Amino acid sequence: MFCPYLPTFWQHRAYESVESTMLCCNALGVEPGHVLLVTAEEQTAGRGQRGTVWESAKGENLTFSVAWRNLGVPAREQFLISEMTALAVVRTVEEMLRNAACREEISVKWPNDIYVGQRKIAGMLIEHSLSGSHIDGSMAGIGLNVNQKHFAGDAPNPVSLRQIAGKTFSREAVMEAFVRHFDQGISMLLKKRFEEIEETFASRLFRRRGWHEFRDADGAFVGRFAGIARNGLLTLEKKSGGSATYAFKEVSFVIPPQPQLE
Repeated sequence: MFCPYLPTFWQHRAYESVESTMLCCNALGVEPGHVLLVTAEEQTAGRGQRGTVWESAKGENLTFSVAWRNLGVPAREQFLISEMTALAVVRTVEEMLRNAACREEISVKWPNDIYVGQRKIAGMLIEHSLSGSHIDGSMAGIGLNVNQKHFAGDAPNPVSLRQIAGKTFSREAVMEAFVRHFDQGISMLLKKRFEEIEETFASRLFRRRGWHEFRDADGAFVGRFAGIARNGLLTLEKKSGGSATYAFKEVSFVIPPQPQLE
C-alpha cells in the first residue's frame, strides 16, 4: 500500500502478505529519532492483546505497525505511549467520519481498544524495550477496520468505517490521517506534554461516566472509573463498596451483543 504522506524521519515498508507487521518491525529495526511504518495487505498471524487474533479481510482494512526510539518516557509511565497512540486512532476515525452524520461517540475502551458506540473499530498491541529506567524503543501493532462489510470471527461487536458511513473509504487517506495524528502525538511526548495527553485520554474513555457492569475473577459487579495510573493500572470503585485496581485482562467490560451492520 502506498502512503502518500510521510513526515521527516519516517520510513515506510509495504508488503503484500506477512505473518505479522510487528515481526517485520523487529527484523528491520529503527534508528533513534526515526519512525518506521510497516503496512501489509494481509497478516497471517496478526496478534491482539494477550494472544488474541485480529480478523481482517485481505486488502479491505489497515493492518500496520509503527516503531520508534528514544522518546524520553520513563518506564514507570509507559501507559502515556499507549494513550498517545490510542488518541491518534480516535482522531483518525473522527476525521474519516466527520461528514458521515455519525451520532455514536468515538472512544477508547481501556486499555486501548477503539469503539464507535458499542462496537469495536480498532485494536492495538504495544510493546516496549527498556534501557535502565527509561523506554528505549516502542512498537505498536494496529488493526483498523476500514472497508470490511462482514465479520466471520467471534470478536465481539466489530464494525468498520464503511458499515458506519455507508461508503467505501480510501485506505491511503485513512493511513495518511493516522500518520499525521500520530506524528503530532510523538511531538507532544517529546515536549513532555504528559498531563495534556492524560487529560485528553481521560475525556475520551469508553463508559467514563456513571455505573456500569464489569467482570473480574470474582464475577460480575457494578463499578465506575476511579482513575488510571501512568503504568496503565485501572482503579474501579465498586457500587457494593470499596475499590479494586486491575492490570490488563484482569477485568472486562460487560457489553451486550450488537447486531452487525450491513
